[in-house]
Amino acid sequence: QLQLVESGGGSVQPGGSLRLSCTASGSPLNYYAIGWFRRVSGAEREGVSCISASGDSIDYADSAKGRFAISREDAANTVYLQMNDLKPEDTDLYYCAARFAPVLPNTPDQYRCSEFGWTSWGKGTRVTVSS
Repeated sequence: QLQLVESGGGSVQPGGSLRLSCTASGSPLNYYAIGWFRRVSGAEREGVSCISASGDSIDYADSAKGRFAISREDAANTVYLQMNDLKPEDTDLYYCAARFAPVLPNTPDQYRCSEFGWTSWGKGTRVTVSS
């Protein structure tokens, strides 16, 4: 069973940077699309950035475009979220999630954060942006 562990959160000043890591165990990561989500309120989560199993397709929330970059290193079973130019409104609990979506011939990548199928979740890492 796939298990995900997030790390890299912390407290930074506005304009600072953090790199979040999502490390998987229990299954090779290359069969999965991986997404980063933030907790909006209660159990509601909002997609920040998601990447396909191939790494060729990437989705960003409007708030993340130009500031955040998602990448994957399957040999290390890890997906990263580089967060630059952080703003106070980025403060939140950030989760990574996995969706079984292997690369198949003649089949579009399944990777968008808004799609269903994110079935494995980590416990989150907190990002605080404050002066």
